[in-house]
Amino acid sequence: MWETSARLLRLLSLLQARRHWAGADLAARLGVTERTVRRDVDRLRGLGYPVHATPGIAGGYRLGAGGALPPLLLDDDEAVAVAVGLRTGAGGTVAGIEEASVRALAKLEQVMPPRLRSRISALATATVPLSGTVPTVDPDTLTVLAGACRDSVRLRFTYSDRDGATSVRAVEPHRLVHTGRRWYLVAYDLDRADWRTFRVDRLEPPLTTGPRFTPRDPPDAASYVSTNISTAPYRYQARIRLHAPLNTVAAQVPPTVGTLEAAGDTACVLTTGADSLWLIAVHIGLMGFEFEVLEPPELVDHLRALAARVLRGVERAP
Repeated sequence: MWETSARLLRLLSLLQARRHWAGADLAARLGVTERTVRRDVDRLRGLGYPVHATPGIAGGYRLGAGGALPPLLLDDDEAVAVAVGLRTGAGGTVAGIEEASVRALAKLEQVMPPRLRSRISALATATVPLSGTVPTVDPDTLTVLAGACRDSVRLRFTYSDRDGATSVRAVEPHRLVHTGRRWYLVAYDLDRADWRTFRVDRLEPPLTTGPRFTPRDPPDAASYVSTNISTAPYRYQARIRLHAPLNTVAAQVPPTVGTLEAAGDTACVLTTGADSLWLIAVHIGLMGFEFEVLEPPELVDHLRALAARVLRGVERAP
């Protein structure tokens, strides 16, 4: 009995690890006959696991999605990763899932072996969340958006821009992008005949879905959002060549601040924006890299004035 139970767990673990298994491969992994594999598959089905079988030379077994969520088998690292994700969800940017995250985490920790519980407990004890005023989004809205992106279904919704003006938008959704603080939808705006970025917390439900569409040639969603939130909305845009490798600079410039492109092995170009050239000048100075301004020319004058002010302050120091 114990041997059969252990074999069922091993079989379930194999089915979760790969999309498709040939019967002979499963039998070889488990050290049993293919007939035993068939019997064990029937036992898993009796426990609620939807294991699909296809006959023939190219046939085999596949674990499908069922009407209810059966128990999952997780290795140590997977279990810790899920627990960390649930703790993050308990205080994250998606409204309404905090309580569900806490309940799921409690269930997971209850069945964890002591060695894993101690790792999760240490993480919880040592971690203090920094509360802020980041807007949250409705999980149902995220679900509708994700489904529309997956199924290539048109959407219609009311949207509020950064100035508070509202408009009705009809779009072909492409991807959702999460920056760690906010959610963005990349979509083709049918009325404006161009790609647009929409902050999800500014979408006003209900979101109505329309007919399916043939996906267009889309931009890279992450890069497109980075450009649209770090450069495009601002009064001033600047390009600065930094004399440091791209990887070194990227550690100081998140995608929400600017976009980077390599300029050889020892330099890169930063594109960023702000409503004041003084802010850009100060930011460049704080980065600590040798640089040259590519555009706009007036940024050079602000840097000269800033350098002179700093020098005067140093000379007046006792």
